[in-house]
Amino acid sequence: MTSVRLGRIGRAHGLRGEVTIDGCPLDPHELEAVGELEWRNREGVVRTLVIESVRPMNQRLLVQFQGVGDREGAAALGLGDLYADSERLPDPGPGVSYTFQIVGLRVVTEEGRELGRLQDVLPTGAHPVYVVQGSRELLVPASPEVLKRVDFGEGVIVVKLPAGLEDL
Repeated sequence: MTSVRLGRIGRAHGLRGEVTIDGCPLDPHELEAVGELEWRNREGVVRTLVIESVRPMNQRLLVQFQGVGDREGAAALGLGDLYADSERLPDPGPGVSYTFQIVGLRVVTEEGRELGRLQDVLPTGAHPVYVVQGSRELLVPASPEVLKRVDFGEGVIVVKLPAGLEDL
């Protein structure tokens, strides 16, 4: 099984043991359906956490874990990363993929010219931006006009670069 990072615990919220989760690609219902997460801190300590409830708060999620019922218990989880088995994640839907599924794929133009490999996906307001590392770094907008096809079987992302993008 592949373990996927789902975010980082921020601060304790309130007095009843809730914590904030930053950077989670799942909505509250999807995260709650995952059920069980692995918590890892910087010192290498690993702990299994079972989700009791999840609710949205601005750009973050508030999560209550079973057995964490006060502010001190929640604070002890701070800055820990949360992981789940990829098999436990909900299907993102047709034509959609998780970042962990596409990072590392080759990126080529419609003509077959190799641009490099996808290193990262930067979230933006409208469309994400793909960070492609080849002979040099390219920032490629993942808009429908640019992103033509993702082929997991071939391990490739096909793009049609906007005029002048490589000149920047």
